[in-house]
Amino acid sequence: MLSTGFDFGGGLNVRRLGFGAMRLPTEPGPAREGAIAVARRAVELGVTLIDTAFLYRWGANEELLAEALHPYPDGLLVTTKVGVVRTDGPQGWRHDGRPDSLREQVEGALRRLRAERIELLQLHRIDPGTPLEDQVGALRDLRDEGKIGRIGLSEVTAGELDRARRVTAIASVQNRYNLFDRAYEPVLAACEAAGVAFLPWRPVVAGEAGATAEVAAVAAELGATPTQVALAWLLGRSPVVLPIPGTARIAHLEENLAAERFRLSADQRARLDRLAEAA
Repeated sequence: MLSTGFDFGGGLNVRRLGFGAMRLPTEPGPAREGAIAVARRAVELGVTLIDTAFLYRWGANEELLAEALHPYPDGLLVTTKVGVVRTDGPQGWRHDGRPDSLREQVEGALRRLRAERIELLQLHRIDPGTPLEDQVGALRDLRDEGKIGRIGLSEVTAGELDRARRVTAIASVQNRYNLFDRAYEPVLAACEAAGVAFLPWRPVVAGEAGATAEVAAVAAELGATPTQVALAWLLGRSPVVLPIPGTARIAHLEENLAAERFRLSADQRARLDRLAEAA
């Protein structure tokens, strides 16, 4: 039987199929009201893992979730990310994993989320200008102070994950991964071996799933949509995989969450597994 839950330890157990809040519009007006409705509907439908980050509209996404969901219901994990700051330069942002800066960033996230503690705080990117051990060590210190509960990483290699785990316990890794893009297979294998949650961002490639004949064929066999097939493939890939598909539409949210109902046969999985080789 395919497990629909993941245990982070310490009494924190979440539904494996979560929600990525990045696409929610934050500007005042009807679009924002719709975004708040989507976030609330996700919780109504049993989502217990919601992903956000300071980078998503420079904190406005975090504030939106707080407006929609605070006070947070028991069992809801809202995870956010730090390590990227806004700048006036042409790129508009830069890495910043300096320990003092990370502390300031975490304090800002706590204020925006209206929280006393962030149960899962992820380093959005490793700052190439600061030793990895210093960055992870700063988050470890914040965890020891009770500001955060667990530490995660994003867009890391298996080697970087190993180095970080020598400093402190790592609860999650958030890397790009989907049916067509499996460059981080070694990282997923490392997470599975260590019992670390693997949160694939961009879990569904917009447009590609439905345009691929093999995915469409499997969807027809199951009575599912191509998006649901892509998510079902991820859920069956490993028990540590926690997909976080995002949307700004309630209908699409409901479609995504219904992917848990579908189970791929061995033949269907084998056919889908070959798609990455072709890509």
